[in-house]
Amino acid sequence: MKFSELNLPPNISESIVNMGYDEMTPIQEASYPVISAGQDLCALAETGSGKTAACAIPLIQKVDTTLNAIQALVIVPTRELCIQYVNDIHNVAVKTDVVPFAVYGGFSKSIQVAKLNHKVHILVATPGRLIDLMYDGAVNLSHVKCVILDEADELLKIGFLEDVEFIMSCILQKHQTLLFAATMDDDIKELVDKTLHNPRHISLIDERPSPESIEHYFEYLPSKNKEAELIRYLEEEDITQAIIFCNARYKVDTLFKNMKKDFKNIEYIHAGLSQEKRSSIYRHYRNNKVRYLIATDVAGRGLDFSNVSHVINWDFPGDGEQYTHRTGRSGRMGRKGKALTFLTKRDLPNLRSLIRKQKIAPLWIGKDPLKTDSMPKAENSRKRRRSYQPSRGRRPKREASV
Repeated sequence: MKFSELNLPPNISESIVNMGYDEMTPIQEASYPVISAGQDLCALAETGSGKTAACAIPLIQKVDTTLNAIQALVIVPTRELCIQYVNDIHNVAVKTDVVPFAVYGGFSKSIQVAKLNHKVHILVATPGRLIDLMYDGAVNLSHVKCVILDEADELLKIGFLEDVEFIMSCILQKHQTLLFAATMDDDIKELVDKTLHNPRHISLIDERPSPESIEHYFEYLPSKNKEAELIRYLEEEDITQAIIFCNARYKVDTLFKNMKKDFKNIEYIHAGLSQEKRSSIYRHYRNNKVRYLIATDVAGRGLDFSNVSHVINWDFPGDGEQYTHRTGRSGRMGRKGKALTFLTKRDLPNLRSLIRKQKIAPLWIGKDPLKTDSMPKAENSRKRRRSYQPSRGRRPKREASV
């Protein structure tokens, strides 16, 4: 279905065209009539499926711009997602009088209070800063008609359940609640039971949690060979943009220090950086001024980097959910993407579970360790690099100069 078939107001329709939207994604097509009808919704969809626009377009139409009050509240788990979400709403609402705004920690509270006192119709917030502002009396939720819990599985995973329940308990009037997640577990089911009223359920992940547009490559090798293999891979693959995920900050720091000698357009990001620095790096990455980003999982949730063609797991993800969110940074909105995960011997017990639970069709660079007990020897690394061939497909192209 096309957006042009929705009979949207001309000012919103024009903005959508300018954003390059034409065909609706499955989650947009499935959720739009539910949201427009005012029903509560629990929607499960793969990362990068267009959930933000699915909410933003009907949400903006619900706002009464003659009323100077917060009428919609969006709760997200991270500052980066908060900034991205409000920017996406702004892009849709730019030709309307709807005023979106974001509040999050690490930024001047006095500036946020001043803006809230002036005019805000749609508020996007992280739970901690929102509660601070509520205690200060700077946020009035008495006119909220719709609440969106985005990346709800992450909100619970990082300990925001009590905060979310407190915020929801402060909205006493009848309102619509929309919950979006990429994964479902018992905690999410409990949150749905507590916060949603007779919700419609939409699930587009029952058969395949990982986006079908992503090819999943794996390479089994000794830890000491990983850096050389990574350099080779980045040099030989036709990469638009790549994110390289590590499991710890110190690994990000070390890898960046070593990699920047060979690659100029490379940056790193983790929670140890200031919010200003992180925002600057994200902005440069989204504007294609950075080609390679080394990151912890601070970059693994919800953020929409539309030009990411490759995701590399330098470290094996902790679980299938983490794998889904990392690799979902590529293959956004149906585009093709590649994920490469480096494996060492200690990762093998978790590999079978990952492949089974995430319904992945693995493509192997070199031997499949699940079919052999032999570990590739470190001294053969150089020979393997020179004769590298993916187990399927043609030899990757060397990257074009940037």
